[in-house]
Parts: sequence; structure tokens; C-alpha cells
Amino acid sequence: MKKRSLFFLILLSSGLLYSQELLVKYTKDKIIIDGSPDDNAWKISETASEFWQYRPTDSIKALKQTEFKALFDNENLYFLLKAYTKEKKFTVYNLERDFETKSADYVQLIFDTFNDASNAFKFQTNHLGLKGDMLLSTTSTLGGRGMNPNWDAIWEVESKLFDDSYIAEIKIPFNQLYFLKGAKSWRFNIYRSDTQSLEHSTWSKTPQEQRIGDLAFMGKINFERPLGESQKPFSFIPYLNGSVGKDFMENNNINNFDYGIDLKIPIGNSLNVDLTVNPDFSQVEVDDQLVNITRYELRLPEKRQFFTQNSDLFTDFGQQRDAEPFFSRRIGISRDLVGNTIENKIISGLKISGKINDNLRIGLLSVLTEENINKGIAQNSSSVFTLRKKVFTRSNYSFFFINRQNTKNYNFKENERFNRVIGFEYNLASKDGKWKGKSFFHKSFRPKENNNSNSFGLTLSKNSRKHYLSFGSSYVGDDFRSDLGYYRRYGFIKLTPFYQYRIYPKSNKKILNYEFQNYTALVYRPNKNQTFEGRWFISSFKVIYRDVSEIEIKQNIRKDYLYDDFDPTRTEGAIPLSADRFYSYTDYEISYSSPDRNLFKFKSGIQIGDFFSGSKFSINNEFKYRIQPYFNASVKINFDSIKLPKPHTSKDIWLISPKFQFTPNKKISWTTYVQYSNQYENLGINSRLKWRFAPLSDLYLVYNDNYFYTNSFEPQFRSINLKLTYWINI
Repeated sequence: MKKRSLFFLILLSSGLLYSQELLVKYTKDKIIIDGSPDDNAWKISETASEFWQYRPTDSIKALKQTEFKALFDNENLYFLLKAYTKEKKFTVYNLERDFETKSADYVQLIFDTFNDASNAFKFQTNHLGLKGDMLLSTTSTLGGRGMNPNWDAIWEVESKLFDDSYIAEIKIPFNQLYFLKGAKSWRFNIYRSDTQSLEHSTWSKTPQEQRIGDLAFMGKINFERPLGESQKPFSFIPYLNGSVGKDFMENNNINNFDYGIDLKIPIGNSLNVDLTVNPDFSQVEVDDQLVNITRYELRLPEKRQFFTQNSDLFTDFGQQRDAEPFFSRRIGISRDLVGNTIENKIISGLKISGKINDNLRIGLLSVLTEENINKGIAQNSSSVFTLRKKVFTRSNYSFFFINRQNTKNYNFKENERFNRVIGFEYNLASKDGKWKGKSFFHKSFRPKENNNSNSFGLTLSKNSRKHYLSFGSSYVGDDFRSDLGYYRRYGFIKLTPFYQYRIYPKSNKKILNYEFQNYTALVYRPNKNQTFEGRWFISSFKVIYRDVSEIEIKQNIRKDYLYDDFDPTRTEGAIPLSADRFYSYTDYEISYSSPDRNLFKFKSGIQIGDFFSGSKFSINNEFKYRIQPYFNASVKINFDSIKLPKPHTSKDIWLISPKFQFTPNKKISWTTYVQYSNQYENLGINSRLKWRFAPLSDLYLVYNDNYFYTNSFEPQFRSINLKLTYWINI
């Protein structure tokens, strides 16, 4: 008997019995979403409580407790959340949809509707009843590629503030979610951030070394009766877009009127067909200008909604930056006959994505782009097909086929008629989230040069309380090519060991933890005369405070071999650094970031040291100020002073980016973004006014202005766009 009691205590102390469950009862009563708990239906519901701290510690119950109830009927899922707090100094950045949550006050509901610990829906709100929703994927290798905030659902929430708490009442239609018919339970968790007490808490106890979004630690909601068909609507989303402007370089006036349509066709509860005809992305936020003093092409994030929804099915292959066979930003972009990068208009797109059964996901993406014979751009059909099969508790293996093909024969594209890549991958994720890994094999096919066209790799990591250890390896053959992928180089072997050690001081009330990190990258080019390309050794020490401010010190030791001449300043007419030799250089960094919850926030970093055969001094500053919750202003000031020995060019590179955002209410937002870079001699202005006049229906007014700078500012392009999108459910 004593042995059994001891065993029980050991289990309890280890956290194995902390998994939370709640019975969600069925109701026929009408629930009015008004932020009040007075509806009769709530009186029959069960109450869940006992939230656990996630930060600053993860071993005690939350000091600021949260309670919630849940009900469902044939069409909707309802939640009533009560977040206890007596203080009223909430942190909120703006009033827009998908509001910023870093160091803000909010509660977040996480639904793993397929119980696969790989994908989930997130819904978040706060004391003001703001809305945020996103898709979450954790199927990638070391840590995942995170959340997709571009997904929007139609749901309701109202909040009310009381003396000791705030209450949020939520209604989520089942037809906005994907799940299997007859489901009896979902994995579920609630995460709460309280900036006044600097406390983060979860319903299901989660170790703080594990990410909330990893989905390894979840509770469960059990439905009183099995879920039925969700009756998803057929969605019809037309748009109208008118633009006027001028191309000053070509001295052409622009007067365009365009239209197109998106269709969303449901197939059961868990599969969806997306169709777009003549899509337009003029309302999408502009890309951030970045300083590039490396030898490689910059990788910019995908922001177009058609490509971001269920994006993990199509983009989570290989290894990011080094071996990424599909990168959706390649679609809609081409190079003309002289090598300039220009837009290649998308004619139509088709996407099928979702679950076939409990363990199998399927994805098909196909896009047709138009030709421009005068500029040497062929019409292309670009497609991705993928299958992903769940195995064990959280692991999966997948197959994909990527095809980029000209729709007809072009004399100027004879050797580029098609490019195809097939791949097999296995993603490992242990039940407790400690072990993760990936192995992959890819092969490409082109009209020529297919002798050494393989790519493969292996990564493995272990994350424990104090230690994080990982090892990555990848190989890409000389003849491997993926026209729709992102690769910084071909014909290489790369090894990347990484180690992190964490310390959690118990007696210090200001410091959350210390982190020591060591990262090494070794690159080999086996078919080059010089087989060893280089080495990066990065070591750092970071202090993370409980108010989420940070200070970091870093040392970077590099050794690079240049196979080609290279000018890091990218100055026209400059004499580049000589090829066929090694460059060894070391630099040091120190950076500090103030607490995000402060009305005035700043982040500043200084880097100084050697740079190839010269030196570099860099200052990276970002300043933010807000009048919450209506106004945000920020400015980034990046300065790089590169000094190279003569006859090479030295240069001071500036990047200045002020940004202003005004959100007078939950439906209207106005953002103006100005960017100036003397590296690209460009000044860009983007001002976007957005009015959400109906659910998922928007009116945009967008102003763009670009200037070229030599000795003075000269206009390049100017336009005004008015775009209307309207979401119709049938």
C-alpha cells in the first residue's frame, strides 16, 4: 500500500496527472453574445479552472486565475471566460483584427480538432472584445514555422469589464472549423497573458521550455453527444479594383479597372477547395526593405492570402533557407531578357487542402501565370501535390511532387521547358515535445543536367529543462534545381550543430532566465577546386527579464571562401573583393530591448569588428510609441559603415523606416509606411486605409509612391488604388 501511495505521489510530482478535461454540454437554449453570464444556458454548464503558471515559473498555480465554461448546439460552440484581475492598466497595441499580442493582455483558445498535435485553430480576445484568429502548424523540423494570421473566420465575441475581472463571451460556428463528423472530443487549451502581474498561465500545465504552440501539452474538451455535419457554406468573394497613376520612368499614365473572384467550396467537414480567377494583391502590405551585405538573395515572407491558407501543407519541406523546394513567392515573379525581376501576373489558381481521414492530409496547389513574349517571359503552370500521413502519436511522413512547366513551346525557353521535384520526408515529434527531427530526400528533373540532382538531409533536436541540443545536416547536388524553391547555393554539404544552456534563477524576482548559446555552421563544396567553403561560429549570452526586456552579447567568428568576385556594398561600378581566396573575420554585438508593455519602447544594438578584408560598424535601432489603443508610431534606423581597403569601395549604408498606424475603432485602420535605403537609392511610401464594413468584407484605399535618389529625389512610380472585396456565403 505504501509503495502504491509513493508511486502515485511520484506521478503527481512529475506532472503526468495534470491533464485537464471538461465536459461540454449540449443546449437548446438561445445564448445572446453580450459579455454577460446571465443566460440560463450557462447555469447548466460545467466550470473549468485551476490554471497553472507558464511564466515566470511553471511549478505553481496561477496567481491571477481564469475560469471558463463551454456549451454547444447544432451550429455553434460557445465559451464564457472570466479572467480575474483587479488592476485596470491593460496593455493593448491597437484595435485591428489579429491584434498584436506580444506582452499584451489577452486570452487565447487553442483547438486541436483532429487530435493530431500537429495543427490547430487559435482564437484570441481581450477585455475590449478584440478579435484575433490564426492557423497553427507544428509539423516542421526544429521548432516549426509557426502561426498563420492571414486566416480569418466569422465568429462573435463581446467583453465586459467588472471590478475584479473581465468576462469574454464567444460564439464560434462549427462551419468555420474543420473536424471529422462524429468527433466526441478535441484536444484543447487556453493561454492567458496578464501584463499587470507579468504572469502567463495555461489551463493545461505546460513546461516553460516548451512553446505553447507546440501542442504537446493540451487538455481535452469532451462533447456530450457526437458532433454532426458542420454544413459549411459555399463562399463567393468577388472584388473590384480601380487604379490611377503614372510610371515616370516610362512616362506612361496608368488607368486600370479590374475585377476577379475567389470561390471557397467545402467538401464535407474537413476538406476545402479554393479557386481564384484574376487575383489581385494590391491591398497586401508592402515588403520591408532590408540591407543586404551578403552574397545571397534575401528571403521575404509570403503575404498573399491565397498562398498562406493551409500553407504548412505546401511550404514545410526541406530546410528553410538552404534546401527549400517550394517557396510560393517564386510564383508571380519572373526575370525578363536582361535579368530584371518583374511581376508575372497570375491568371488563376486552384487549391485543395484538408483531411481525408484521421491520419491523412492532402494538398493540391496549381497556378497559371500569363506570358509576356516581348520580355521573354513564358506562360507557366506551377503545381504542388502533397500527401501527409500521421504515424505514432505526433510524427508523420509525407510525399510531394512539384511541377513548373511552360504551357507551350518558346524558342527563348528551350532548355527551361519544365522543372520537376519529387520528395519524401519524415517528421519526428515525440509525445512530450522533447524530441524533434526530420529526414528528407528530394530529386529534381530538367531537360538537361540530371546526373547529380539529389538533395537529402537530417536534423534532430532534444529540448529539456536546461538543455537544447540539435544537429542538422543537408546535401544538395550540383545539378539539383527547383525553380519554385529557395536555395542560396547548389552543390554543397552543410553541418549545423547547436547547443543552448538555460538557467532559471529562483531567488531573483527580476530575471526570468539566462541563456548561453553556441551555433556552428560548416559548409563544403565537394565538386569545387576548394572543397571547404567556410565556417560560422556564433556564441552568445542572453539575459531575459520577467518584464520581457532582454540584453544579449554575441561573438561571430567567420571564415568564408569566395568563389566569385563580390561587392558587399552593391555599389555600381565598384571594384569587388577578389575571388579564389579565404576571408577570416570576427565581430562583436551587444543589444538591448526594453519591455514591450511600455508606451515608449526601444530596441538598440551595436555591432563592431572585422568584415572580409576590412571592418564594419553597425547600429540597429527601433523606437516605438503608442497612444493605446488608437495610435502607434515607430521608426527603424539601421546604419552600416563598411570600410574596405583601396581600391575597393567603402560605404555608409542607411535604412530609415518610419511607420504610423491609426485604429479609431475595430473596423477601420490606417497605416502609412515610409522606407528609404541609400543602398538601393530608393524612397518608398505606402499608405493603406482599410474599412471592414461587413464580416470578412473590406474596402481598401492604397497610395503608393516611389522615388529614385542620386543627387536628388526623382519620382519613379505613383498610384492610387481603390479595391472592394465582398464575402458572400451561400
